[in-house]
Amino acid sequence: MTDALAELRAAVADVLTDPDLLVTYRHDEADLCAAGTPLAVARPVSTAEVAAAVTVAARHRIPLVPQGARTGLTGAANAVDGAIVLSLTGMDRILELDPVERIAVVQPGVVNAELSRAAAKHGLFYPPDPGSWESSTIGGNVATNAGGMCCVKYGVTAEYVLGLEVVLADGSILHCGRRTAKGVAGYDLARLFVGSEGTLGIITRVTVRLRPAAPAARTLVAVFPTLAAAGAAVAAITAAGLTPSLLELLDRVHLRAIEAYRPMGLSTTAEALLLAASDSGDLDAVAAHCTGATELYVAADAVEADALLQARRLAHPAMERLAALAFPAGNGGLVIDDVAVPRARLVELVEGVARIAGAHGVTVGMVGHAGEGNVHPVIVVDRADPSSVDSCRRVFDGIMELGLALGGTVSGEHGIGLLKRDWLARELGPVGLRVHRAVKAALDPDGILNPGKVF
Repeated sequence: MTDALAELRAAVADVLTDPDLLVTYRHDEADLCAAGTPLAVARPVSTAEVAAAVTVAARHRIPLVPQGARTGLTGAANAVDGAIVLSLTGMDRILELDPVERIAVVQPGVVNAELSRAAAKHGLFYPPDPGSWESSTIGGNVATNAGGMCCVKYGVTAEYVLGLEVVLADGSILHCGRRTAKGVAGYDLARLFVGSEGTLGIITRVTVRLRPAAPAARTLVAVFPTLAAAGAAVAAITAAGLTPSLLELLDRVHLRAIEAYRPMGLSTTAEALLLAASDSGDLDAVAAHCTGATELYVAADAVEADALLQARRLAHPAMERLAALAFPAGNGGLVIDDVAVPRARLVELVEGVARIAGAHGVTVGMVGHAGEGNVHPVIVVDRADPSSVDSCRRVFDGIMELGLALGGTVSGEHGIGLLKRDWLARELGPVGLRVHRAVKAALDPDGILNPGKVF
């Protein structure tokens, strides 16, 4: 590999090979997913450097693993032994922001929140807002087709990607999509790469659609005695044709974890809490459908509303702390599921997850985008205890099986990565899997792009 490393250093100015540094690029935030040690980490700052690095990898048939901020939760950014990791966080420029065309052109390392703030200066709005928006990158969001809390009204990342620049497996550069408001010429190749998790090409530039800034939203909290009651309220709200800009669920496990992590006055005796917001004036109608709530509270102003939203964003770090305290010595972990079902079947999902967790004696917290039927069961696991790991896997599989049985999907927004490959195959079926593999073979015949991920 000496020749390959020399060629890589000639192609990219910043290449890491120090073993102590390589370890820090082995994996994303997914638990219980295998990760290897890369041969090197290349940190390009331009499309030309990416293309040159891919050309080197193709010549030597070395696996390539693209990475952003590594905030993913499925192992999609995990390295494999002997791979070249392409860390794209240095490609972090907003190249263009056009308020007339309502578009932005960005490099993949631009952080989601930075794009949102830049758009806001022009009275514009970039809606996809994953929980990790202050650290996750647009390239990673596109690669996984990330969602977020306001996607119940505004949709996921794919609905905002107009065009892409992609380095293909042979080092050639593809420009696909458009920058116009309309355009239907040819196959929709840009949409093909959205959600492909780096298995079809390396995204080096993204043209996204922006929207006019939304009006200030009103926010409410509804407290429920059962998860089923909260789920029934969600079903009633959506059946009434209401379009809240946010409709989030937190169960008691999360409420207690958040209060222990950062006290905010949340109820720790309630079984569930719905956080709802509306930027279209229908919050009172939303509240009227929360008939099973024991308490309703409407934020008095934007400061209170932001505090409630911050509580939702603290769900993940709060659960990490809960796991660390439950299993000390660094052994506490989280396996974060991501299942979406038809909204009419949300109650069946949340009740079913609770039954599965109880049957195996495993702590599972539920949080998620209830207005989309997309829930994240968070499984607490002791990584050092084989029996705990086994129980965790059984619970995870049970939730996956339940989601499919309810007419749902194995991923609403986190993607597949390593965590859900087997379950994706079950969802796709043999014909769907064959078509996926045919596309992969056509674009990456040597299988060097993020091998082992997705399927």
